Amino acid sequence: MLIHSTAVINKNAVIGDNVRIGPYTIIGPETIIKSGTVIHGQSVFEYAEIGNNCEIFNFTSIGKKPQDLKYNEEKTKVIIGNGTIIREFVTLNRGTLAKGTTVIGKNCLIMACAHVAHDCSIGDNVIVGYATGIAGHVKVENNVVLSSNIGVHQFCKIGEMSIVGAGSMISMDIIPYVMVQGDRATVIGLNTIGLKRSKISNFEIQNIKNAYKILFMSKLTLKDAISKLEKSMSCYVINIINFVKNSSRGITRPKKR
Repeated sequence: MLIHSTAVINKNAVIGDNVRIGPYTIIGPETIIKSGTVIHGQSVFEYAEIGNNCEIFNFTSIGKKPQDLKYNEEKTKVIIGNGTIIREFVTLNRGTLAKGTTVIGKNCLIMACAHVAHDCSIGDNVIVGYATGIAGHVKVENNVVLSSNIGVHQFCKIGEMSIVGAGSMISMDIIPYVMVQGDRATVIGLNTIGLKRSKISNFEIQNIKNAYKILFMSKLTLKDAISKLEKSMSCYVINIINFVKNSSRGITRPKKR
């Protein structure tokens, strides 16, 4: 353990083995920093649990009060999974009574100046680009890429292995495996490159393509499209079906032609 002499550590904080804490960092109450994590300095933590082997760069704020006027000093926290990298000037607010936690998964990269609000759930292997803002109660599934300068409306859900282009404004749910772009964002195709990089078989990629065509290109109603897709045995198609059925905000669609 290597803690700079200018760091301020609350007596209730728990610091694991082989943790490095840089200058002028403040580790506030009820903070846990697990083994192998590196904190570069000039950052503030409270009510946070940081996993093993994370790297957190300068001027971050993790676990401070949520920016929610209903918050009334309830005991909540931020949880960050193992191996996640948090870059400069990132803000991660703790939860509210609605959920109690704001969760960032394992092996994520949260780029500089990004914000993740209260009660969000960010999956594993997610990239959040520069200056992207994620409002409260958003769920981002595994292996999602959010490019820079994106705004995500509260309560939206972003499906696994989807990719969102820079500058997009997200106001509706995004089904898994697609690419979206624009203000307000529309679906522009499948994330085929991402699917191939994830070593999903060509057979399953074709199943996903067929599901995409039925949902967005068949002129069927959403209800009828889902009924048709329910005959599929593909786990990826079933994932799309369940996502659509559980969508509370409605799903993002391609631009009308």
